[in-house]
Amino acid sequence: MSTTTITKSATADQATPAAPRKARGRGLAGTLASHGMLTVASLIALFPIAWLVFLSLGPDKDDYLHPGRIWSTMTLDNYSFVLQETNFFEWLKSSLIISLGTTVIGVMIAATTGYAVSRMRFPGYKKFMWVLLVTQMFPIAVLIVPMYQILSELRLIDTYLGLILVYCSTAVPYCAWLLKGYFDTIPFEIDEAGRVDGLSPFGTFFRLILPLARPGLAVAAFYSFITAFGEVAFATTFLLDDEKYTFAVGLQSFVSEHDAQRNLMAATAVLIAIPVSAFFYLVQKNLVTGLTAGGTKG
Repeated sequence: MSTTTITKSATADQATPAAPRKARGRGLAGTLASHGMLTVASLIALFPIAWLVFLSLGPDKDDYLHPGRIWSTMTLDNYSFVLQETNFFEWLKSSLIISLGTTVIGVMIAATTGYAVSRMRFPGYKKFMWVLLVTQMFPIAVLIVPMYQILSELRLIDTYLGLILVYCSTAVPYCAWLLKGYFDTIPFEIDEAGRVDGLSPFGTFFRLILPLARPGLAVAAFYSFITAFGEVAFATTFLLDDEKYTFAVGLQSFVSEHDAQRNLMAATAVLIAIPVSAFFYLVQKNLVTGLTAGGTKG
């Protein structure tokens, strides 16, 4: 019996390494497949950007019809023209003022709104959030006329503040819903701990809750910034002075009734992407989760 037992044990020991090899083989195949799919998806996502950069190097406005000609005629003249012969830096200043103003004001209003609905139980708090959601259902064409009348009575037509308030009316409802859901994930014990330490409700909100809500605030800030930076309809209607045009409105100067300078539009679009990419780089460090996990571990 001992001989049989030893033989079976030796056979089992020899057969054991075969399973990890198959597992490693399947793991390697799965890894290669996932990396291949991610590579293809990345190429698909990057292709429009690469195509836009490529067209911006073409010297002629009709080069998009014959892209093969661009290889032999590449030039940076389009960028020189946009930077030197247009109001590019005025557009940049206006876009940054309006976008950053919308981001700061909109996120602060949305954060206080989301926190109040998340922590306080006042009459109609649920209906209030649904009212915010309903405001997103109205198309821009319906909102422009009443908004124009309101801004005209307040003498805010052709002002940065007027456009910032208009964009806040679009960004705040979504950001309030977003941040309300994020505040719900922060343990209520943190608020109670702040009260025990003698903090007021505002002190608890600003000193304890907001630092833990950085990921949600970063997402809300990025959404508000993009909303204001790329919007066209409101900016075209409420801004009358060409020196106050945003990038989205300034691009229309390259389009006339019978012509479109697509090479200049492509170059401007590439330059427009730079501040957006810089803003994303600043907030992407906080686009992580798990900050609340250590909030109650003390």
